[in-house]
Amino acid sequence: MKVQFCGAAKEVTGSSHLITLDSGYKILLDCGLYQGNSEEMKEFNEQWIYDPKDIDCLVLSHAHIDHSGRIPKLVKDGFDGDIHSTHATRSLCAIMLLDSAKIQERDAEYHNKRLAEKKAKKKKSKKKRGEKKEEEKKLRVPLYTSEHVKETMNLFISYPYDRRINIHEGVEVLFRDAGHILGSASVTLKITENGKTTVIGFTGDIGRPNRPILRDPMKMPKVDYLICESTYGDKDHDSKPGEDSKFLKIIKETCLEKKGKLIIPAFSIGRTQEIVYMLDQLSTAGVLPKIPVYVDSPLAVNATTVFGAHPECYDDDLHEYMLTDDNPFGFNDLTYIKDVALSKQLNFSNEPCIIISSSGMMNAGRVRHHLANNIANPKNTFLIVGYCAPQTPGGMLRNGIEKIKLYGQVHPVKAKIEVMESFSAHADRGEMLDFIKHQKKGLKHLFLVHGVEERQEKFKTMLGEKGFKKVAIPNLGQEFELK
Repeated sequence: MKVQFCGAAKEVTGSSHLITLDSGYKILLDCGLYQGNSEEMKEFNEQWIYDPKDIDCLVLSHAHIDHSGRIPKLVKDGFDGDIHSTHATRSLCAIMLLDSAKIQERDAEYHNKRLAEKKAKKKKSKKKRGEKKEEEKKLRVPLYTSEHVKETMNLFISYPYDRRINIHEGVEVLFRDAGHILGSASVTLKITENGKTTVIGFTGDIGRPNRPILRDPMKMPKVDYLICESTYGDKDHDSKPGEDSKFLKIIKETCLEKKGKLIIPAFSIGRTQEIVYMLDQLSTAGVLPKIPVYVDSPLAVNATTVFGAHPECYDDDLHEYMLTDDNPFGFNDLTYIKDVALSKQLNFSNEPCIIISSSGMMNAGRVRHHLANNIANPKNTFLIVGYCAPQTPGGMLRNGIEKIKLYGQVHPVKAKIEVMESFSAHADRGEMLDFIKHQKKGLKHLFLVHGVEERQEKFKTMLGEKGFKKVAIPNLGQEFELK
């Protein structure tokens, strides 16, 4: 039996891990899209380390695009096996993958239109030999289209948490709540071959205890081999108690004192709903200033509907809150925006307001327009509430960049940049350790994935100090034998 690391190896994106049984049966854990601008990863989304036709089934930990976003391309390139997930993950993938396809289609159309315009402007002269062929190479083609997403959704089979399911002869899967986003799960594979049983665990993305909306992460059963995320392997997040007061302080300083806009780049799934729920609670408590709040993301609007359809994922606090407020994702000053024209109006409005818009790393979606139109105004604040890859606009702003290029123009960074990592849906190093510490005895090998190498090395050192003996940080494409 072997495991090969085909994504999120020394990276915090593009999750994908291939398990090959002695019989040759191949199980793919996640199939994520790489999100970032690293030159080394430029061709990751276009190419496969394995042949998609050879994959027998896919087990999906959760719906975030860096874990699910290449599945339609997998299907486009020949995969036709079952896709196993939780019920809520399937519901979210139905809207997220379609949104991803439409973004790619629009980006390709825009890019190719610009290319045609540049070509038309050139003087009418005889083309140099090979020039036409070179221009054709520059045309952009989407990784997949909406039609491929439809084919993909037909392959999904979904299950509840905490139920052992046979997905192949001698292969049993168990999903347990990971507390990361709606429907997120750790994956435990119990594999019996040639009279021997091996248990392989995959943490997926580990959530945080005591967070709003979702239940706390549930520990996995004991495993022989563990694939573990390490996003915040060297960090401790802010604790919950000071969160509300800091958030309110930022709102009042930006919107009341400076009369500016508070723009919150937030992933459409999970983070947006958590921020809206917090604002709803502050509004109910009568402490939220009376200012307009906009959720400017069609995907976030649809996702919030999905949240409403899966109360089985809610924690006890939210169930109790709903006894007094039956809509925890809506209040009087909140407006959800789908229409593009209304979104554009926000860019030209000078009213103090809060705008929550995707994507969280500011590398795609409507928030890029809000960034371009508002970053040069010192009245405004951009509140970063989650991890941003270093090469993305969010990552560069976190690192103190003074100028940023967007849509062909360079903008000075004059708006205030605030960071609140307490909103993170990823466990910090202490929370990750708590999630896996019961695995220490009897664990044959621990593999760290979904983290940048510097943080992984620090987490590996910490794990060694806590008694974990065999810890590896795989390279992209590296394969290990599971004896």
